[in-house]
Amino acid sequence: MDFSYALTPFLAWLVAGVAKFAINSIKAGEPAFGLIGYGGLPSNHSAIVSSTAALIGLREGFGHPAFGVALTLAFIVMLDANSLRRQVGRHAAAINRLAASDSAHLSLRERMGHTRVEIAAGVLTGIAVAACVARYA
Repeated sequence: MDFSYALTPFLAWLVAGVAKFAINSIKAGEPAFGLIGYGGLPSNHSAIVSSTAALIGLREGFGHPAFGVALTLAFIVMLDANSLRRQVGRHAAAINRLAASDSAHLSLRERMGHTRVEIAAGVLTGIAVAACVARYA
């Protein structure tokens, strides 16, 4: 049984997460544990789905039906990260501003979606991980 199709998205998630933590820590000047989660560069979600699509394309061929399905899923995830989740973050910021005077209000997480650059970095991360797995595994 070929476990590389399960291993690749996990490795892409790990590589993107470590890179995001390192980038955020450098920006903050200290370990950025408080910034772990949604948003930031590179996009973990984009890395995961693009690694799967890329591995299928590299192993099975870019004309294989599974590649088309994986590519469709990747586009849905990336569109969601760029549009819907970014809007959710903007709404959370507006709610936090409106409720700032209420001491009982628990602040909502505002950092949710991704910019196109963050998504592109995730795609490149995913493709790089898939290429390594396809070559060495």
